Amino acid sequence: MALLSDMKHKQILVLGAGITGLSCARYLSALGLCFAVNDSRENPFSGDYTEQQFSQDFPTASLYLGKWQTDLITSADIILISPGIDSVANNIAQYISANCQVMGDVELFCQLNQEYGLEEDNKPIDILALTGSNGKSTVVSLLAYLANCLGIKAQLGGNIGQPVLDIFTDKIVSTSFSKNNALPEFLILELSSFQLETLTSMKAIATSVLNVSDDHLDRHQTMENYIRIKQSIYHQGKVAIINRDDATTNTPNPSQPTISIGSDAPAENQFGVTVENSKAYLAFGKQNLIALEELPLAGMHNALNYLTALAFGYCAGWSLTKLVDNLAGFTGLAHRCQRIKTQDNITWINDSKATNVGATLAAINGLAQTLSSESDTKPRLILIAGGDGKGADFTPLSAPLAQYVSQVITLGKDGDSIANIVTNQANVSKVVSLQEAVQVANAYAKAGDVVLLSPACASLDMFKSFVDRGEQFMAAVTQLAKEGL
Repeated sequence: MALLSDMKHKQILVLGAGITGLSCARYLSALGLCFAVNDSRENPFSGDYTEQQFSQDFPTASLYLGKWQTDLITSADIILISPGIDSVANNIAQYISANCQVMGDVELFCQLNQEYGLEEDNKPIDILALTGSNGKSTVVSLLAYLANCLGIKAQLGGNIGQPVLDIFTDKIVSTSFSKNNALPEFLILELSSFQLETLTSMKAIATSVLNVSDDHLDRHQTMENYIRIKQSIYHQGKVAIINRDDATTNTPNPSQPTISIGSDAPAENQFGVTVENSKAYLAFGKQNLIALEELPLAGMHNALNYLTALAFGYCAGWSLTKLVDNLAGFTGLAHRCQRIKTQDNITWINDSKATNVGATLAAINGLAQTLSSESDTKPRLILIAGGDGKGADFTPLSAPLAQYVSQVITLGKDGDSIANIVTNQANVSKVVSLQEAVQVANAYAKAGDVVLLSPACASLDMFKSFVDRGEQFMAAVTQLAKEGL
């Protein structure tokens, strides 16, 4: 009990009072520890939650809102910092003592996991951890779905699902255990670059960088730094799952055991895609596993997502046969290449979760391969894009836009920046609202065409979130369909 005993004698500060900060507060409060919570926002709480409720829920905590409390930061022995807080940009780092232990909630969980582990036998919960610029949520959600199908108790955490410390708050701090209240056998972590900045103690069975593309450079400054942070996940796992199609996903440790996935034919004991009798298959070595046409998520980017989930399951010792048997039951995530049901013979796809260039590249390239093989008369692809680019370089979109996209409809803060990289300006339409974008796309599209909302940008310049953007897109398409009846 060394870690918890040591914490009782420390000045503990939680920076950030959002979802992560409140999760930290719940854990510390359950242990009866005294601590402070500080947020620079006047009202960081969501919904109807109030300061008064905070005081009732956390009687051993002191709450400070409205600005960063430099005296608390300077005197802190342990700082639990929320991933959305950039300590440098917020002028916090300069006040942190050299002896202060700065960590995120995932790091604290991992330290506790190694010390206390699973109930009576103290065996740590097994961890499978994934990072990447695009597709992370799809892969970890698929992996959790497959675990459930195989009867394996697994839980999502990190950047998705339940905050990880809540696992210990609900169960380890409890004085009793039951089979119905058992800890998960596996924790499946989706990790952002922000979370990886404060993570060093994970000790996962397998880790992976799914892909790396230009994102969050407003915080990480350079691609080299961003890649370094992403690849730091490999130091904290036994097996590295790398993507042969993306050299930036390679482990920096050449002696680390690796399994690779890719869109080409795989070597022995590796995962990839083979073509037999003009039909593409997911494959493991020389063994064809399942035809891509039998799977609900279309596009080569989704083929790589399927392969990554299979590679994780394989590393965890799960039955590859049973994993493959259950792949087709997973229908994907909302706002991620999600088909909208209409009767107009136009395929409308909501990919609002594509908040960076890499995600939109994956959607365009993945769908283009599907469209080119569906009929002799090739359907056209119409793209709706734009929003807050977060300082990203849009030029990587130029070539695929010219090759695959018939019409580009732009909107939002950086819509003009996307419009400017289109080679043929006659193929660009600029609009001021998502509803107008849908109207323009409908006027242009013919039966068999595909209209793709894949913004390559964040949503907050025009919407509450990418979810709000996606829901408004679906509502506009649905309304259009009603008007056409």
